[in-house]
Amino acid sequence: MDAAQVLEVRRALRAVGVEIWIDGGWCVDALVGRQTREHGDLDIAVGRADVGTLLECLAEHGYTLTGDDTTTEWNFVLTRAADGGSVDVHVFEFDDDGNHVYGIAYPGDSLSGMGTIDGEPVPCISPERMFQFKTAYPPAAEDVHDVRALGERFGFEVPAGYRDRER
Repeated sequence: MDAAQVLEVRRALRAVGVEIWIDGGWCVDALVGRQTREHGDLDIAVGRADVGTLLECLAEHGYTLTGDDTTTEWNFVLTRAADGGSVDVHVFEFDDDGNHVYGIAYPGDSLSGMGTIDGEPVPCISPERMFQFKTAYPPAAEDVHDVRALGERFGFEVPAGYRDRER
């Protein structure tokens, strides 16, 4: 998934009134302000009320649901055969008081980040939460890279298991 594909998805969804937050590896790069590595997909967070519109919009752009044994109503992947683009959708819902009530348990303050992709501002997961999320499980090579990039950019203390590994 390249930057042009990411921005195409974001622009298409914005045009139909769907707000998304960039998550995952592209979030790291947006927060850092430049692409630091290749990305196999685009992770996004979206409110539950917008899922139907998101599915319709992305279907019009050639994306289809790719189901497997990890697919749920709150976490699913859409792919586009034409170019291999892949969007990993993370659905959430908060009640009127800001309490998580459905789907991916994003803390309310996590959806407050702002980054840039190819110079275009994009809403994303906050730097502090992205760092927390990326260090919450045993890291793959790309996670080591992402944690180091966030640590360097924001001054976060990089855990030893991320400092001592090859990128």
